[in-house]
Amino acid sequence: MNKAALVAEVQKLLDNGTTKAAAERATDAVLTAVRNGLRRDKEVALVGFGTFATTVIPARQGFNPHTQRPMKIRAVKTVRFKPGADLRASA
Repeated sequence: MNKAALVAEVQKLLDNGTTKAAAERATDAVLTAVRNGLRRDKEVALVGFGTFATTVIPARQGFNPHTQRPMKIRAVKTVRFKPGADLRASA
């Protein structure tokens, strides 16, 4: 499912004459709130759905696949998602 399909699904679920533009604003608002929560609190927990949490993958030693020479891979910040029990049960 891409963003356009998600907006269409939100519009269908709201059902009371909601326009596509209003459904897109609602979807964007939720995604922005999750992004801001991760930036501020480092974790966003949605009971029944799951938890988004920021984490750091530490720097490590790797190999260049073309030359087989060792190289340093720098540390990177990323977001992990742990699904909740309700989401796991419905998948």
